[in-house]
Amino acid sequence: MADVRFISSSIVQAANHSASSERIELTPWDLRFLQIGHIQKGLLFPKPKAPLQENDTENTLIHHLKTSLSHTLRYFPPLAGRLATTQHEDDTISFFIDCNNAGASFTHAVADGVTISDIIKPVYVPTIIHSFFPLNGLANFEGTRNPVLGIQVTDLADGIFIGCTINHVVVDGTSFWHFLNSWSEISKGSIHLSKPPVFQRWFPDDTDIPIRIPRSAVKLKQSNEELESILPGLKERVFHFSKENIAKLKAKANTEMGTNISSLQALLSHIWRSVIRNKRFDPNEETTYRVVVGVRPRLPELPDNYFGNAILGVLVTMKAKELLEQGTGNAAWTMNRKIATVTEEIRSGSGNKFEGKTTLFCGAEEGSIDIEVCLFPETMEALAIDEEIMDAVTL
Repeated sequence: MADVRFISSSIVQAANHSASSERIELTPWDLRFLQIGHIQKGLLFPKPKAPLQENDTENTLIHHLKTSLSHTLRYFPPLAGRLATTQHEDDTISFFIDCNNAGASFTHAVADGVTISDIIKPVYVPTIIHSFFPLNGLANFEGTRNPVLGIQVTDLADGIFIGCTINHVVVDGTSFWHFLNSWSEISKGSIHLSKPPVFQRWFPDDTDIPIRIPRSAVKLKQSNEELESILPGLKERVFHFSKENIAKLKAKANTEMGTNISSLQALLSHIWRSVIRNKRFDPNEETTYRVVVGVRPRLPELPDNYFGNAILGVLVTMKAKELLEQGTGNAAWTMNRKIATVTEEIRSGSGNKFEGKTTLFCGAEEGSIDIEVCLFPETMEALAIDEEIMDAVTL
């Protein structure tokens, strides 16, 4: 598959930015992500009628995307800013977001000869996809000297891929999509956002602000190679579950337990059991599934449009034997009960490709779900011939 050629790179600043620079303090939820990688998601579109031209700096599509991004950043000043630090006399350091309008990075690239089919048809996600994203190999703390937001528009033979990279210290997945949906609104001509973001951070009671971290706890010289060392050997595959098959999994789980288990919990438990079965765990070995739970609906202080990190990791642990022998319903019910413990009284609460990571996306059809799974090849190959999971997958 052809390499990606980079045509241009620029900085996009927020339109009509005021001269003053706002400072946003970081919460414990935000600071947990300092030393991991950014959030990266991409959108794939058919080729627009007006093709991209390498030498046309005012290309219609590129110009439109940059202009609409600039207007969107006006509503999202943290994404046009940088992380900043304060060094304290007690050998500690604190981080904050400096909304200084230093700007987001915007890259235009071309992947010669690569088609939409080349991207979506292979069983495994092609590695060239990683070249469709900017700011690769950076830890989040490096937002002190790199943009918080990076956009890359890659021209394919018959399509356009828009790769978006955002510093995880600044946003979680909900805020990530809040920004992208807002950019879409403005790109389509909206003057006002339907869901303006709220940047006021929420802190647990009795928190000293700014939060100071021992300098020794922040590995400020982590290299790109160390971050990328988790990638070799992993395979990524997207499994598509139709609305009908998800309903069957939910019904099966609820029949087994005689209770009300959600579709998502039934689906996640199905994936968990399948992976553990194909990794051939010792029956008495404990396995743990880390479910990321959004706390916006659980904390009255947080509005739905809170822009930042508002997630907690819930660990669900079961022995391999118990997980496999007691069925999807029991695993889903255990997950259900663990998630239910996340209430307003739990108050002080990774690109990041690692073995066992699963990421959920809305499928193309209403009610369907696509799940991207990262596993080592031997486990992935075993999954592909596992009838229990593949019977629920829509090919």
